[in-house]
Amino acid sequence: EIYTLSLHDALPILASQWTLEQCIDYAMLHNIQLKQHRLTQQQNELSTAQQQASLFPSLSFSTNQNVSWRPWSQSYVNLSNGTMTTTSSEVNYNGSYGLNANWTVWKGGRNHKNIERSRLTEEVSKYEEEKTANSIQEQIVQYFVQILYQTEALRVNKETLAASKMQRDRAKVMVDVGSLARVDLMQLEAQVSQDEYDIVNTQTGLDNYKLQLKQVLELVGTEQFDISIPTLSDANVLSPLPSKTEVYAAAVGTRPEIQSELLNIEAADLDIDIARRGYYPSVSLTAGIGTSNTSGVNTALGTQWKNNLSNSIGLTLSVPIFDNRQNKTNVAKARLSKTACELNLQNTQKELYSQIETYWLNAYNAQQKYRSAQTNVTSMQASYELVSEQFRLGLKNIVELTTGKNNLLQAQQQLLQSKYTALLNLAMLRFYAGEKLHL
Repeated sequence: EIYTLSLHDALPILASQWTLEQCIDYAMLHNIQLKQHRLTQQQNELSTAQQQASLFPSLSFSTNQNVSWRPWSQSYVNLSNGTMTTTSSEVNYNGSYGLNANWTVWKGGRNHKNIERSRLTEEVSKYEEEKTANSIQEQIVQYFVQILYQTEALRVNKETLAASKMQRDRAKVMVDVGSLARVDLMQLEAQVSQDEYDIVNTQTGLDNYKLQLKQVLELVGTEQFDISIPTLSDANVLSPLPSKTEVYAAAVGTRPEIQSELLNIEAADLDIDIARRGYYPSVSLTAGIGTSNTSGVNTALGTQWKNNLSNSIGLTLSVPIFDNRQNKTNVAKARLSKTACELNLQNTQKELYSQIETYWLNAYNAQQKYRSAQTNVTSMQASYELVSEQFRLGLKNIVELTTGKNNLLQAQQQLLQSKYTALLNLAMLRFYAGEKLHL
């Protein structure tokens, strides 16, 4: 897919909260790794064009101009048509001019095979770019989900801090009227400090994930960056899981890492064919036309060019007879390379299925935990409210109150962890099945 986004289109994104889709679209245009892959792709296209041009003859022009000085040379007297002239060979000049053509008529068919090989390299580089693009998208969705998790965890921590402050303020009143020991108040003060620390720690994690997401997007500077919080219901979290075998079947047909390995095997077959053609003879044609001139003779320049004009044409046939096992070694190495490519394909297929199975198991387990965590949060919330009321009436001590609050906080954290683990792994399963990344 070709992404196009003008600077005018990008500016509104920079000034607003980013959705997951906007993050991905922006990264596909601005990520440096992808730009480097596109440069490599252009270089491969140039290599293919060069291979195609090698089928045609080459033509070149050459000239050579020389001046020599002989300070102690002798003078010569020339008699021509009754006229006597004197010449000196102290300074001599000569020049040559040539137009040469060369054409490899037949090279065992290797030139055409090299063109096919170069085109396969182009296709492989395209899949390498797609692999990098997929990897970047997976990083983006992981950071995005982590930001969502940290944002909601920060909200829970702030609510917990507010409840702790309320309990502390209530305890101060109870200490003043003598119904609560001051040591219990100190414990509540310590709990408030711990809750404030948890907020700072969660905020630090949130800022860190935002920074990592900005780096993937190649955003620099001090621009304010935040994401758009999507509305996620239980239906999103508990969405039906696709079949592992169906996801794998779709991934095998579309994932660039598989297609790349298949092309590598095809390229290895071509390499074997090219290596075998080293046993074939080659035929080349050469042709040239040239002339020359020199000083120190009584002949006009044009006449010299005419008299010295020479033409040549040649045919070269090269038949390999004994090449010190070079061709045999090249064929053997090419076959070994194909075997290595086949093993790479098997390993990539195995890793792909393992990754899909891992996503499926993580999503399944997270959904089960989410259902249990929902019930647990409800019961822990009711229990904490009851303990808080009993503490206010003096029926519960500070240990029981703190235990109830910690149990509620732990249940809320488990709910958040299972929620976003399920969302992330469901998104990855859909992505491997060929869909765009979305939560």
